[in-house]
Amino acid sequence: MDKRKTRILTGITTSGTPHLGNYVGAIRPAIAASRADSAESFYFLADLHSLIKAQDPARTQRSTLEIAASWLACGLDPQRVWFYRQSDIPEISELTWFLTCVAGKGILNRAHAYKAAVDKNRADGEDDDAGITAGLFMYPVLMAADILIFNANRVPVGRDQIQHIEMARDFGQRFNHIYGHEYFALPEALVDDDAATLSGLDGRKMSKSYNNTIPLFAPREQLKKLVFSMLTDSRAPGEAKDREGSPLFQLYKVFASTEETAAFAQAYADGIGWGDAKQRVFEVVDREIAPLRECYDDLMTRPQEIEAILRDGARRLRERYAMPFIAELREAVGLRDLSSANVAVEAKPEGAATDAPVPTFKQYREADGKFYFKLMEGDRLLLVSIGFDSPRDAGQRVAAMKEGALEGGEDFRLADGVSSDEVNAALARFVAAQLAQE
Repeated sequence: MDKRKTRILTGITTSGTPHLGNYVGAIRPAIAASRADSAESFYFLADLHSLIKAQDPARTQRSTLEIAASWLACGLDPQRVWFYRQSDIPEISELTWFLTCVAGKGILNRAHAYKAAVDKNRADGEDDDAGITAGLFMYPVLMAADILIFNANRVPVGRDQIQHIEMARDFGQRFNHIYGHEYFALPEALVDDDAATLSGLDGRKMSKSYNNTIPLFAPREQLKKLVFSMLTDSRAPGEAKDREGSPLFQLYKVFASTEETAAFAQAYADGIGWGDAKQRVFEVVDREIAPLRECYDDLMTRPQEIEAILRDGARRLRERYAMPFIAELREAVGLRDLSSANVAVEAKPEGAATDAPVPTFKQYREADGKFYFKLMEGDRLLLVSIGFDSPRDAGQRVAAMKEGALEGGEDFRLADGVSSDEVNAALARFVAAQLAQE
C-alpha cells in the first residue's frame, strides 16, 4: 500500500450484536470511505478492549463472529483494506507496555470512563476504586497502542472519544521526546458531526444500554414486528403528523432517496395513518438490508472462512508494518541484540593513541522504512550502509564487520575523504577495544 496515503484507523468493539444505529452511524459511512483511493484504511475487531466489560468467553467469541460477518456482509473488502482482529497482533500488546512506561498517571486519572466510575463509587459511598479494574484504568493506553502501532493519521470517533486521541498524541510525543526520534506520527480525531443517529424503539437514542435496538440482521418478520412496535403519538389517521422528533420519519429518511423522503414528508402532512407509515418504513429498510442479510446469514454458516480472513489480514499486516516497527522500537528502548551493541570503552588498547576515540557502530531506521548502520570515530563518519529490509539483516552485517575486516563493498559506501585502509585501521582498533574490555 502507498505510504503517501492518509492512514485511517477504525476500531470495532466486539460486544453485543450490531443494530441499525451502528449500521447507519458507523458501518455504512466507514465502508463508503474505505473505497477512497486517497486513504489506507485499517479496520480491527477490538476484542482485547471487550474483555474490560465482557467476561463471558462464549459471548465474546459469538460477538466477534457476528461483528466480523456484519462488516463483510455490508461490503468491507479485506483485499482493499486491512481487516484484522486486535488480539492477532501481539505487537499491540508489547507497544502497550512501552507506552505504559511513559504515560503519565495523572493523565490516566482524568480519563472519562475512569472518572465516571470513581464518581459513581463516591455517590454510592464506596471507596474510589471499588470494583474498578486496572484494565479500565489502562484502557486509554491500549487504545493509543492500537493507533500508534500503525502510525494512523486520522481516527474516526465520536466527540466523547476525542480525549482518547489526545492521550494517544501525548503518549506518542513523550516517547518521541524521551528516545530522541520521531517514531510516532501524532494522530488526529476525525469527528463527523453529520453522521446519522437513530432513535430506538422507545424514542431515545438507539443503544444496547437502553435495550431499544433493532438488530441489523433481524429476520424479515422480526424486523417488521420491531418497526411496528416503534413509539408514535396518538394522532389519528387524517391528522397531520409532526416529522420533527419522529423516530419513524428519521428511520425512513436514512434509507430512502431524496424523492421518497419528500413524498413521505407530504404523507405526514396529509395525515397518513401510523400503520401505513410503519409499513412504508419497514419496506424501505428491508429493501436495503435484505441482500445484506442474505450474505450475513451465509457467512455465519462458514465461520472458518471468517477466521481465515482475519488471520490472513493480521499475518500480512504484521509482516508489512507491526513486526518491523516493533523491532525498531525495541532497538530504541534498548531491548537489543547484544551481538550488535554499541561499544564505548574508556580503557585504551595497548599502542593506541591516548586521545583517539573508540570507533562505534550505530544502527537506525530512515523514513524509507529501511534499516541502516554507520561506523563513527568520535564525530567523524567513516562509512554508511545501504538500506536493509530488517534490523536483523543490518545487525548481521554489523556483526560480520565487527570481526575486524571489510568484506564485499556493495552494501556500504565510504564517507567522503575516507580510505579503506583508514576503515580497516578503525575496525582493528574497535576489535582491540573489545578485547581490552573483556
